[in-house]
Amino acid sequence: MPYFDNAATSLPKPAAVSEAVQTALQTFGNPSRSAHAEAMAAGHMLAEARDEIAAFFGCRNAERVVFTKNVTEALNIAIQGLDGHIVTSEAEHNSVLRPVHHKGDYTFTRVDEKGRVHTGAIKKAVTPKTVAIVLAHASNLTGNPVPVGDIGAFCRENGLLFIVDAAQTAGLYPIDMEALCIDALCFTGHKSLYGPQGTGGLCLGERYDPRPLMQGGSGSRSFELEHPDFLPDRLEAGTLNGHGIAGLLAGVRYLREKGQAPLKEARRLEKLFYGLVAEIPGIELYGDYEMQGRAPIVSLNLEGYSSGELAAVLSDEYEIAVRSGIHCAPLLHRRFGTEKRGAVRFSFSHFNTEQEVRLGAQALRALV
Repeated sequence: MPYFDNAATSLPKPAAVSEAVQTALQTFGNPSRSAHAEAMAAGHMLAEARDEIAAFFGCRNAERVVFTKNVTEALNIAIQGLDGHIVTSEAEHNSVLRPVHHKGDYTFTRVDEKGRVHTGAIKKAVTPKTVAIVLAHASNLTGNPVPVGDIGAFCRENGLLFIVDAAQTAGLYPIDMEALCIDALCFTGHKSLYGPQGTGGLCLGERYDPRPLMQGGSGSRSFELEHPDFLPDRLEAGTLNGHGIAGLLAGVRYLREKGQAPLKEARRLEKLFYGLVAEIPGIELYGDYEMQGRAPIVSLNLEGYSSGELAAVLSDEYEIAVRSGIHCAPLLHRRFGTEKRGAVRFSFSHFNTEQEVRLGAQALRALV
């Protein structure tokens, strides 16, 4: 089955990821809770994972790498710690929209007809009460990127915090928090970092220490009723998913060895697919496919089908896996007028092949 749902969860994973999880399941105890060899092995792995991830994302202090169960939890920690007006955009995932809405003081800036976020609109929305700008590095619906470097510099110049949702770019694109002036980088492990589901994290710069969402066991300062106030313990209550993080560490190491090759291949396949389907009668495409730095995503609809019907036919008749629906991006669908129909998303990995891409395009043409 050609698998084109990598923007939701990458598949397959590198062999090293599965091996690391299996080894951890058989050998790890509870990290930071005991002094025996099995607990120490888990603790050493967590320390190595923090070091690797800090280096991977340009986070200066590995103790400011906080592990979460996914990017949603990371974004909630980062956003719930804010006190004041927040600026974000219509292009965001519900993992940003909902916690921002919960805070109550925000502006959702408009995007254009191709779903592009414009720096000018973001800057114009800032008020004297604004404390932070929160944006996705790239849209999970269109693949359109955001100029995070420009916005990060603007935030630094104006005393604002910059929180970045890197769900679609972490592992694909080089990200240097310091160079891009990012104060909180939120990532998930199960997409382009090739880790297991249930893993993710939050890398914090020196300018921001959000409040914890939870309090509880930490393995440190156990006689105090107040939860520890130092990182990473401050934001990591309870036992971590050590088995999953072992797989995430293996995924990060795999990517460090591969360099930019996975991104180049995924983008090549995305461009090939776009070229094959753009001229098919009845195809409607969403996003700007001329933008540099796009995520390898092509979202579309086919005349005569709802997105759910099209995805079902592709799966049942052609054994092609895609994602249909709203993709947790409701404001962007309203902008496109597809709130009732949704869209079908093809998202690519370097594990896909050119033959699979051509099969996907041929299936769409056959359905016409």
